[in-house]
Amino acid sequence: MTFYVHAQDRPGVADQLLEFGEEHWSYMDRFDGRLILRGPTLSDDGEEHTGSVHIVDLADRAAAERFATEEPYWRAGLYQGFTAVRAEVLLRREPAADAPYTLVTAQWPARPRTPGDAEQWLPGAEPDGRLSFVAVLVDDDRESTTGVVAAVRALPDEARSLVQSLADRFSGGPTPLTARRWQRGGRN
Repeated sequence: MTFYVHAQDRPGVADQLLEFGEEHWSYMDRFDGRLILRGPTLSDDGEEHTGSVHIVDLADRAAAERFATEEPYWRAGLYQGFTAVRAEVLLRREPAADAPYTLVTAQWPARPRTPGDAEQWLPGAEPDGRLSFVAVLVDDDRESTTGVVAAVRALPDEARSLVQSLADRFSGGPTPLTARRWQRGGRN
């Protein structure tokens, strides 16, 4: 099962993130073959780490929550909270190197879905190829959609506009989006 796991940094932890960096990397190395997308969210200017995002294949919700709570930054108290939601990956392209990216997310009350509904809305949603990743968030039974997450090669305002119509279709109506700068992660 694939899960979207997002942890938000506590304010003022930049130096401590560096201190626990190798522990974080060693922990993530254990999941290397199961990490579909990963990397930090950043401040609007792209200079400060504000959180961590992982799309990871795990056995079940309990494993996703363990993944989040056994992570060294969490154990050191550097995160203020995390989200772990089941996800269905609809689009996956390798993010381009040295390009600005934004992670666009939306969550909504559970909306019943029909088989294949997300897949039918994706083709043609963004014709110029700036979407690198799209996943629809679902409940544990996969019977309802609860949100969307997308990685877009663009700055936040433009990225939001590229995902808006897709999110509105998934949710069944106008949907507020959150856009955060994002950077592809992993050891170099």
